[in-house]
Amino acid sequence: MNLYDHGLEKYGSGDVLQSSVSCDWRGIGAELRHHPAAELAPFDLLQTEIGVATRAHPKAVVNRCGNGERQTTRVAPGTIWTCPEGVREEEIRLTEWHECFHIYLPSSHFAALSEAKGGAAVEPRNILYLADVPDALIRQIAFTLLETLREPTSAARVLAESLGLSLTARLAQTCAAESPAQARALRVSHALDDVRLRRVLAYIEAHIEEEIGIHDLATVACLSPFHFIRMFGRSTGMPPGRYIGQRRLKRAQAMLESGEMKIGEIALASGFSSQGNFTRAFRRATGSTPAAFRRSRR
Repeated sequence: MNLYDHGLEKYGSGDVLQSSVSCDWRGIGAELRHHPAAELAPFDLLQTEIGVATRAHPKAVVNRCGNGERQTTRVAPGTIWTCPEGVREEEIRLTEWHECFHIYLPSSHFAALSEAKGGAAVEPRNILYLADVPDALIRQIAFTLLETLREPTSAARVLAESLGLSLTARLAQTCAAESPAQARALRVSHALDDVRLRRVLAYIEAHIEEEIGIHDLATVACLSPFHFIRMFGRSTGMPPGRYIGQRRLKRAQAMLESGEMKIGEIALASGFSSQGNFTRAFRRATGSTPAAFRRSRR
């Protein structure tokens, strides 16, 4: 079962408002779904799923039962549910409509996290089946991922994949039993050595017009994705997605100043799927549209 089969089999094919299925993200899937009042069939979770409500009827309540544990949750924007791999959900009943952002994580992320912890075992089945999780960081990760899906930037893929790894680590930290030694092992990290850093930065420059994933960069650095994200941040002072976005922005500014290419061509060369997405991202970063920036440089 792939990540998107999970949502299809559990919720059906209807009422998908947005999906990352065409985004070429690796190691994470996401869907924004509208759920009407309904009762879902029993379902065996074969992937780990996180649900975060975005909108809801004022009287919406989710009643669910997984592995014999019954939960009743009043739905509001930001309500979080965890649905770990291995749980059998015997019952899900929705009293009124709500919209929910579903994030699907593969088992391989937990194996990679175990490696990052120095061999300390992390199993998706150790994650607890929880409702109304009071975790602001999980909520922030989910809403940032949803924003990335709605308005993709030039670094959308590497950002989404980084968020998937961060979400996996956060689940292991706050939603599963963990020893203090394991927690310390997850936090300890060092900067990239000069050779690896130069190799990674050269790879980014050489592939700046292409889709770059976090796994691509980790492979260049000969590190696990979890180790790479933390060590890159220590070395550059920012996560990989932000660094790539800044490099593409500077390159786009140089192309706008030269006046040799149309704005739509610059958008595609900068890793954007459309001129509209490029314009929105450029305005957020600079306070100006690409066209206004070009005029100001003449």
